[in-house]
Amino acid sequence: VQLQASGGGLVQAGESLRLSCVASGFTLDYFAIGWFRQAPGKERERVSCFSSSSGITSSADSVQGRFTISRDNAKNTVYLNMNSLKPEDTAVYYCAATQWYHSTCASLTANAYRYWGQGTQVTVSS
Repeated sequence: VQLQASGGGLVQAGESLRLSCVASGFTLDYFAIGWFRQAPGKERERVSCFSSSSGITSSADSVQGRFTISRDNAKNTVYLNMNSLKPEDTAVYYCAATQWYHSTCASLTANAYRYWGQGTQVTVSS
């Protein structure tokens, strides 16, 4: 079971990026997929999550209305679509997954996720 995150880069404020999280060794059915980020000197923060059993997503207040999660079943991939990026969005972004049969994933903390991908750096310049 592996998760591969990619798509980070350097962008200017107001621009967009799409991060990809490719799952291998398992399908994303009945899983919660979470995106987290960690900026230097700060704790890991949950950005958004997606419950595959229901399609329901949940996002942090700091990214509400700017970030969305989408899924491509054929590619076994979950995307974090980031729009209107701000300098404070600068961080290393991680995707994570864990088996989950509930409709909402908002209650899941980082410790609840079993599988983690490597991080991908997002840098937003002002």
